[in-house]
Amino acid sequence: MAEEPKETKPGFLNPVAGFGVTFKAMFKKRLTEQYPEQKKTTAPRFHGRHQLNRHPDGLEKCVGCELCAWACPADAIYVEGADNTDEERYSPGERYGRVYQINYARCILCGLCIEACPTRALTMTNEFELADSSRADLIYTKEQLLAGLDEGMVDTPHAIYPGMDEQDYYRGLVTEAAPGTERQVAVSKGESPQEAASTSGPEEPASEEVIRR
Repeated sequence: MAEEPKETKPGFLNPVAGFGVTFKAMFKKRLTEQYPEQKKTTAPRFHGRHQLNRHPDGLEKCVGCELCAWACPADAIYVEGADNTDEERYSPGERYGRVYQINYARCILCGLCIEACPTRALTMTNEFELADSSRADLIYTKEQLLAGLDEGMVDTPHAIYPGMDEQDYYRGLVTEAAPGTERQVAVSKGESPQEAASTSGPEEPASEEVIRR
């Protein structure tokens, strides 16, 4: 025996039912966020602007391996590695990131790059205000991404902590710069001994030039 068709609402009630959600929302209290005067607190693990970290003595954690660039699905990261020397050292290992750029016009803030980093050099901050009126300004260089100096740090380049090696750095045995540590001359960046002595921190001329890809 065939089932009888269910009764449907009269045709003139269909528009009223369609506006039901609208009518309910009309009587709810409106939520207006006063941005940018009142900024909303982000979640602790929010994916914001990247940061290149340092060791406690000021040496850079990035070793220029380019794994972050390979892992990026948007091809937003560009890295050029270079060799350290005893006269000009930027990281405890053999190599360091001479040029580091992130194009935030491409970046989707997925976090795959920080998962690929073997030295925990690249992390993500809670900073989310990345909008700009120029595409060129959305390409962040190493100078912009590198973390600032804390107490007990000496700006790069400078010598490795005496008696320590690269593994000791990643074991956390180095907690600050050795007494008497001085910043070396960045010869590869065209710096002279007089300039190194007169500045508190190195510029990054190699990173300031935007690489067009």
